[in-house]
Amino acid sequence: MAALLVTVLGALVAAAAGQCPGASDLQAADGSRACALLYTDDSVYYDQCCGGKSLVVAPDSDVPYMPLGYSGRISSLVVGTGCQLNVWSRSGKKGKTKTFKAGAVPRLQEVKKGLLGNWDNAIRSYYCTCS
Repeated sequence: MAALLVTVLGALVAAAAGQCPGASDLQAADGSRACALLYTDDSVYYDQCCGGKSLVVAPDSDVPYMPLGYSGRISSLVVGTGCQLNVWSRSGKKGKTKTFKAGAVPRLQEVKKGLLGNWDNAIRSYYCTCS
């Protein structure tokens, strides 16, 4: 667990420097990994995305209700290598759903949610798995 925290902290430092970490950066030296990192801020400049508060998502996390301060506030995310993040637009894993695979999504406002909406500040529950 300590190795995972060190690796995730390294990814968070990279994000604080103004860039999204890579999917492979979410894996620890001992083989354990974080499934995803969720961020509250993005930017019109891609090299300044993945900022603000961050939420570390462990593998096999099933979260029907987001932690305080994160519900409806996620603007950027990174999914780890070999992982998949399923999100819902309403608490209790209801509403619209979207699956994100390994990689960074610096601006969720560019990901369509239905005909007129987008996923910026729309995630209210999630389930994350890794193979």
